[in-house]
Amino acid sequence: MPDSLLRVLTCGSVDDGKSSLIGRLLFECGTVPDDVMRTLVRDSRRFGTVKGRVDYALLVDGLAAEREQGITIDVAYRYFQTDRRRFILADTPGHEQYTRNMASGASNADIAILLVDARKGVLQQTRRHATVAAMFGISHFILAVNKMDLVGFDRAVYEEITEDFITFSENFGTVRTTSIPICARDGDNITARSAHMPWYMGPALLEALERAEPRDHGRSGPFRMHVQGVIRAGADFRGYTGTISSGSVRCGARITNVISRVSAQVERIVTMDGDLETGHAGDAVTLVLRPEIDISRGDVLSDSPLPQIGDRLAAQVMWFDDAPLIQGRDYLFMFRGRVVGGSVSDITHRLDIDTRGEIPARELRINEVGHVTISLAQPVVFEPYRLAPDLGSAIIIDRMTRNTVGAALIERADQASNLHAQHLDIDKHARAALKGQRPAVLWFTGLSGAGKSTVANLVEGRLHMLGRHTMMLDGDNVRQGLNRDLGFNEADRVENIRRIAEVAKLFVDAGLIVLVSFISPYRAERMLARERVQEGEFIEIHVDTPIEECRRRDPKGLYAKAYAGQIRNFTGVDAPYEEPEDPEIHLQTIGRAAEALAEQIIRELRVRGIID
Repeated sequence: MPDSLLRVLTCGSVDDGKSSLIGRLLFECGTVPDDVMRTLVRDSRRFGTVKGRVDYALLVDGLAAEREQGITIDVAYRYFQTDRRRFILADTPGHEQYTRNMASGASNADIAILLVDARKGVLQQTRRHATVAAMFGISHFILAVNKMDLVGFDRAVYEEITEDFITFSENFGTVRTTSIPICARDGDNITARSAHMPWYMGPALLEALERAEPRDHGRSGPFRMHVQGVIRAGADFRGYTGTISSGSVRCGARITNVISRVSAQVERIVTMDGDLETGHAGDAVTLVLRPEIDISRGDVLSDSPLPQIGDRLAAQVMWFDDAPLIQGRDYLFMFRGRVVGGSVSDITHRLDIDTRGEIPARELRINEVGHVTISLAQPVVFEPYRLAPDLGSAIIIDRMTRNTVGAALIERADQASNLHAQHLDIDKHARAALKGQRPAVLWFTGLSGAGKSTVANLVEGRLHMLGRHTMMLDGDNVRQGLNRDLGFNEADRVENIRRIAEVAKLFVDAGLIVLVSFISPYRAERMLARERVQEGEFIEIHVDTPIEECRRRDPKGLYAKAYAGQIRNFTGVDAPYEEPEDPEIHLQTIGRAAEALAEQIIRELRVRGIID
């Protein structure tokens, strides 16, 4: 029985023949049962793309939607074995919009088969797939030049395509490419050498796969285990469950909770099949420690040397979402077993897929790859992805939609991780006590012309008369100084609010009541501002005026210019405004005087204890 497992990724552009290749390989290896073969013959008559013949692609294209469209949508896994090895084959989508599915398959693969249509050569999607595979640590490519029958089995065509790809792959560093000319439909060079191409002296595809070396995936390093749960089975049993990511651990070994730096001895290694003396990478175990120490879900247990801890990380990011990754916008970063808030504080550059060159960027669009700095709200345990994939990767989640929007592969700690907050003896509470008030941010949001600045001015005037200490931050005024370098596209609007949120926090730390009057059209950025201060210190005030009324008022003539096409990206006209879903104060302005609206806010401040 073969005991060596190889995980194989297949990818390439649409219609290059990935599913046909896998289906033919399964058939040639004798792994297709008779009943499945009968179904395949029947389905080939109905869905097949090879007239009058068996379409082996249908062995893999299992989803009804795929069969009807003739494309692969999801990642389809197939398992088979030969006398020499066991295999897991992943057939990944070729369409650009499904690149995230291909990335998922690449994260666990040992080797990548890149299919190229001999008639088309190396396309941008081929380069994109190779880039993603290399990004996830794959260093051995099999370049399968398919449909050689359609170019007359021309050796010159094959060699030109091979040279083109090898030249491109030199950008990845140390990689190995095995190039094989094939005809997947007919089985040429799949499991045996083809008589149609006597000039080819290399291995058939199956032979190359049987010889390939699996990746280590970081499993041979020091002991690492993410804690997935804490089990309390009676008064005498407390265990920490998880799957060992790398290395091994034995009873009696001393291990450390990396976050707390507290150590304990392994007393038992418990599994469903009984206790182990030693646990190895890939084992699902429950560790019993003595003495019991404080460990929570998401913590990392380790032996020496310990992994790093940091809150600013340099990383490669691949972006999956239609909405771009914007520098400064808050996202959730899901590390193994732990979710942490944060943002991409800097986009160093994005990669040119064709040349692997570096292009300056302030955002990443769908399927783009870039080098970034990630700033997290809390420190996390990490190691570079190339050394330990489990500790070196994170999924990026949109805070509002909860969609997975990107993948981050950690390269190192950013240099700014060496910065540490300085303790100050006088804090905001001491400063606010001198003023007889509680510090707070009054965040006025609404369309242009809604009346935000008018009401905010009246509120500040009332607070001043009451002897309160305030600071007004108005959108137009701030853009004449601090933010004068920013425009009005989405990325600049996000940065505009990020900066003002940080300034507002500084004024809160000074003990002031800060009035912020900004359109601030995006909920995500208003949430970012809220999270910069403590609970109860942020009061969102929605100045709710219908756009028809704002356009009628048009105090600065901006709506007239926007509708005339003289101003672009104007909120409410050709740029979105995301209304607050649950503001602390909702001001509906139609039929109400500005003075009455201001008085409503003053009453609410008294109720909340901001002023007495």
